[in-house]
Amino acid sequence: MDLLSANDRPGQYPASYYAATATPTPHRPQLRGAARADVCIVGGGYTGLSAALHLAERGFDVVVLEAHRVGFGASGRNGGQVGSGQRLEQDVLERMAGRENARRLWDLSQEAKALVRGLIDRHRMPVTFHPGIVHACLSEAEVRHAHAAAERLARDYSYDQITPLDRDGLAAILPSPAYKGGDVDRGAGHLHPLNFALGLAEAATAAGARIHETSRVHHIRHGARPIVQTGQGRVECDHVILAGNGYLGHLDMQVGARVMPINNFIVATEPLGADAARVLREPVAVADTRFVVNYWRLSEDNRLLFGGGESYGYRFPDIIRTVRKPMLEIYPHLKDARIDYAWGGTLAITMNRMPCFLRVAPNILSASGYSGHGVAMATMAGKILAEALAGQAERFDLMAGLPMPRFPGGVAMRWPLLVLAMTWFSLRDRLGV
Repeated sequence: MDLLSANDRPGQYPASYYAATATPTPHRPQLRGAARADVCIVGGGYTGLSAALHLAERGFDVVVLEAHRVGFGASGRNGGQVGSGQRLEQDVLERMAGRENARRLWDLSQEAKALVRGLIDRHRMPVTFHPGIVHACLSEAEVRHAHAAAERLARDYSYDQITPLDRDGLAAILPSPAYKGGDVDRGAGHLHPLNFALGLAEAATAAGARIHETSRVHHIRHGARPIVQTGQGRVECDHVILAGNGYLGHLDMQVGARVMPINNFIVATEPLGADAARVLREPVAVADTRFVVNYWRLSEDNRLLFGGGESYGYRFPDIIRTVRKPMLEIYPHLKDARIDYAWGGTLAITMNRMPCFLRVAPNILSASGYSGHGVAMATMAGKILAEALAGQAERFDLMAGLPMPRFPGGVAMRWPLLVLAMTWFSLRDRLGV
């Protein structure tokens, strides 16, 4: 058993709200027999599809191998939030990488947001970008920290899109007594994540990339001409990109030692109608300050899409029970609301929560571990990987040069040790520490 097969049917999307409302897309053929390419990409999510698009536009012959369907993994199941910055705040990045590199990382994140919006517009994707993400704070100390961080971004990075909110200001947008204040970032936003992945796949195909679904990779033979082997075929190529994120499995142990899969869950209520105004009074997305983050937004048909809870291992828990509890702590008036969809998915985290860029071999590159901040950064990672293979490795080297510690205990022990750590932080959330 593994994460590609434990909770899903082969070659099918999960029964999510996103899958139910996705733009119809044809099945792409399974890889059969031998193929040749300049680049073989393992994984058909944001990273792999963006890399395929940008490489094909540069004239590379590209093959993408996806074990299930494009956008099957975290790319088609996430909260849809296109956030500003990196996963770590700028003051932390300044200490980690220095002021100059921290500025480069900020600029990269700004470009990542613009890239998402630009790709949607340029390729006429059936995707609407909704501006605005609210950060909701549970304590007065967190409110002060959020306001100071917004002031720092405005002063040091010329980013003036964040408005600090006191309790009343937050309640005007988010009518719940659970929070003390926070801020709203008008330069960030949210979208339908699966439709964005499908749009990337269509754009990559139109540019000349060959995408094969239900083509799970089980072995990669390294060498001057790597061979990527599936159950029914093989690709001989000059370069390989590993873009499997939390679903990469044991294809590469260097990545596995630094990138850890975890599971997260979302529910979608019935359409709330006029009652949606008691959830959100603006079409923004929300993320709160819990260590195990709660995040939510309203769909275009006024359902509450609420994400929360995590698990570690293969099998998903009772998703409705897992997510309903934090949802009702914020919106107790929804106790009788019907849950129409409930789904889980596997994302990937790193020890320091920054993306893991690795040169696994001279002709094998990897990017993964976006730690819940992947819609924009994974799309940007694909562009950076394409640049690196085309000989412009400056931005790849910037990301790969960040500290990327291994999980304690290596691949074998990372899960039990992570469970202990996450249990402790979850207890802190419950105790309000």
